[in-house]
Amino acid sequence: MTLEKIDLGIIGGGVIGEAIASRLLAKQIYSPQNILVSEPQAQRREFWQQQYGVGVTADNQTVVKTASIVLLAIKPQILDKVIEQLDLPSPVASPPLIISVLAGVTLNKLESAFVDYPVIRVMPNTPATVGEGMSALAAGKKVNSTHIEQAKTIFSAVGEIVEVPESMMDAVTGLSGSGPAYVALMVEALADGGVAVGLPRAIAFRLAIQTVLGTATLLKESDLHPAQLKDRVTSPGGTTIAGVAALERGGFRAAVIEAVKASYSRSQELRN
Repeated sequence: MTLEKIDLGIIGGGVIGEAIASRLLAKQIYSPQNILVSEPQAQRREFWQQQYGVGVTADNQTVVKTASIVLLAIKPQILDKVIEQLDLPSPVASPPLIISVLAGVTLNKLESAFVDYPVIRVMPNTPATVGEGMSALAAGKKVNSTHIEQAKTIFSAVGEIVEVPESMMDAVTGLSGSGPAYVALMVEALADGGVAVGLPRAIAFRLAIQTVLGTATLLKESDLHPAQLKDRVTSPGGTTIAGVAALERGGFRAAVIEAVKASYSRSQELRN
């Protein structure tokens, strides 16, 4: 029996797979009939079918055999088990593009598993779930310009993209991969500060979120250096410089730098 070819196959029907697929469908980059999702849980397969109208299967092999592009969106620790279940012939006449979003799994490991397949490694971050993600792409040895454009088309649906050599992936993890947690801590601290000086919790939280969102948008759209924006806000002897001085005494900038470095180091330790 000949299996019908589809554009995009997703192995792993979890949060990141859903985030990417939902945005691709919303932007009409792919239609539901051109996406096939492999997911072991029957309840989750039913959800995908009812929510998005895509094809579903419990068989990873079907995805690899029928899709032009295969997105690996599983937990890194089960990759070996998934590979064992696949029958990956070599050589392959027209292999699909393999795109991995598995944190810490190197191109070398992926290319050792998917011999003769073009492989791209991608590090997205959690804002991808609302279409405001930051994704870094690193290309394997058999990847050509068409493959790169295919990957960029997919990940532009969930935010912005940079292309980097794989040697920078641990640094990307430390900054944009882990960065949403640092920003969330800052928002929480801002809101707590507001409560400490008398604001109701709900109002403090709303003020903190919009302040961070507005500042990030201003920096992005104005192309201002952060130091320039900081200088514009801090008037001589004013309230903002008093706050900035308190942050400097508390080692705020140094703490953020050390957080990125610690995450980078841990990413190196966890690398397969």
